[in-house]
Amino acid sequence: MKNKYFGTDGIRGTVNQGNITGEKFFKFGLASGTFFKNQKKTKQIAVIAKDTRLSGYTLEPALVSGLVSGGMHVFTLGPLPTNGLAMLTKSMRANMGIMITASHNPYYDNGLKLFGPDGMKLSDVIEKKIEKLIDAKNTNQLTNPKLLGRVKRLEDGNEKYIKILKNNFPKKFHLKGIKIVLDCANGACYKAAPKLLRELGAKVITIGVNPDGLNINEKCGSTYPSKIKAAVKKFKAHIGISFDGDADRIIMCDEKGIIIDGDQIIAMLARRWKSKKILKGGVVGTLMSNYGLEKFLKKEKIKFSRAKVGDRYVKEKMKKLNFNLGGEQSGHIILGKFATTGDGLLVAMEVLFSLRKRKKASKLLNVFEPLPQVLENIKVKDKNIIDTFKCTKAIKKAKKLMGNKGRILVRKSGTEPKIRIMAESNDKVLISKSIKLIKKSIK
Repeated sequence: MKNKYFGTDGIRGTVNQGNITGEKFFKFGLASGTFFKNQKKTKQIAVIAKDTRLSGYTLEPALVSGLVSGGMHVFTLGPLPTNGLAMLTKSMRANMGIMITASHNPYYDNGLKLFGPDGMKLSDVIEKKIEKLIDAKNTNQLTNPKLLGRVKRLEDGNEKYIKILKNNFPKKFHLKGIKIVLDCANGACYKAAPKLLRELGAKVITIGVNPDGLNINEKCGSTYPSKIKAAVKKFKAHIGISFDGDADRIIMCDEKGIIIDGDQIIAMLARRWKSKKILKGGVVGTLMSNYGLEKFLKKEKIKFSRAKVGDRYVKEKMKKLNFNLGGEQSGHIILGKFATTGDGLLVAMEVLFSLRKRKKASKLLNVFEPLPQVLENIKVKDKNIIDTFKCTKAIKKAKKLMGNKGRILVRKSGTEPKIRIMAESNDKVLISKSIKLIKKSIK
């Protein structure tokens, strides 16, 4: 059965509408705090971080109020990348972590991502249990006034996160002589990313490091890679690095201005990790992963498995198969050796660790020839339109038209009111015809 509140990556929507209100966030805090409080009998601790959206200042107090009303002690960290929150939840031995973010969405959206004490995103089973608590009619979740939680702001969250990242690499690792264009999307990593790369000795040209609460992801970041492409050429940089609003995604650009997506980064890391005997099991991609990646991994004799779209499902499959590398074309990449969820800055560090000797990103990162792929996003009022007879008939017709010459994937976005259509084939005319057929049935 479909979740009532949780989507593919937490809870998300437009601010002051539906689930994204102060009233609802109080309930989310109380319910999630009640659930995790019952899992651990020691001191009850929740850790909260956020991205730079203006709405975070209204939603965070409501969330905190719900948590302390249930007896949870809360540490707030301010703006911090999502995996920084996951790492600190684990290192601080907290019951739970909550990231207030809408990731790559515009400023007028917000939401939250929940993490357990192990720094992992929650399973569908746990989400359903929390949803029951959200909708509970009784007030048993409210604690005795004597047992209310306390709240403390920690100012050194970014420093702690940077220290954890650095500890994953040799002490002698440096980036002296490497020029980097860095786009932080006016989001959660605007402090941590430039600070870390400069501490390692890189020359850093920054974009998107002046958040004003409304400019997060606005014509910048991983969903707008043309920004780093232009800057890399202008400043003759060795590489461009672009994150999304909560920095769990990364898109890169080589010194020639060619955009490098998640599939190419995964291919490079898989080959390198295999040669260094770091790779465990194989690689998990998604239904969206380019067929060129699958072919490349097969050639390299590396196992490959596809999961549902969403880094949570990638991680679940990695755990099930005992693989330690996985990710999505969009730039969510999970380095299971170091992290429990996608971390753009950690992935950037791993790529730069390989680049420091070569200095040519084009040679390092253009690993395989991708199959031509077109992705179209159609904004809709109701995502269930793709379940209608008219639409399912058009999808079947398009798949039949494509035959064995390629792939068609039509799905509901888990984070936005959009239908996503992906077509993949060497025949570009066939791609165009297939997409048009489906789009006509949706519109």
